[in-house]
Amino acid sequence: MRRATPEGGDGPPIVRTVTPADWPLWREARLASLATSPEAFKARLADWERDGQERWRARFDDPAAYGVFAVLGARPVGLAAGLRAPDGVPELRSVWVAPAARGHGLAARLITAVETWAHATGAPALRLAVLTSNAPALALYGRLGYTADAVTATETIMRKHLRPQE
Repeated sequence: MRRATPEGGDGPPIVRTVTPADWPLWREARLASLATSPEAFKARLADWERDGQERWRARFDDPAAYGVFAVLGARPVGLAAGLRAPDGVPELRSVWVAPAARGHGLAARLITAVETWAHATGAPALRLAVLTSNAPALALYGRLGYTADAVTATETIMRKHLRPQE
């Protein structure tokens, strides 16, 4: 039996890797994340909404960047990104699920996709920074095996060691 999704489509959202041609969908999802969940991000909607397609396209011209989103019908309902930090460690960034699509394991699916990307690059671990005030995200990352490396006044830095493929 297929269940109806909150957005009115049938079945679960499809999780897929972002391609350069997907920049408009990525932009839509990222702006939605900043508009609906501003308390979850250091970035602000005003910092991104005025930018043209060059900035959005540049994100996917970087071979060290990875993006994944969840799409339901033609609408993005979640996203996550992986980027190499200046020290070479891959970082999980920009995790978000639309409020109407939450509670169905979609965030875990998105995060797992970024973990798979990081592992495929040969990285032994994946790092993230989450606002210390974001209790739901801290709980999610803890359930998924991330542990705190450092805590500042505003952020908790977490890491997950990636298991070797068998």
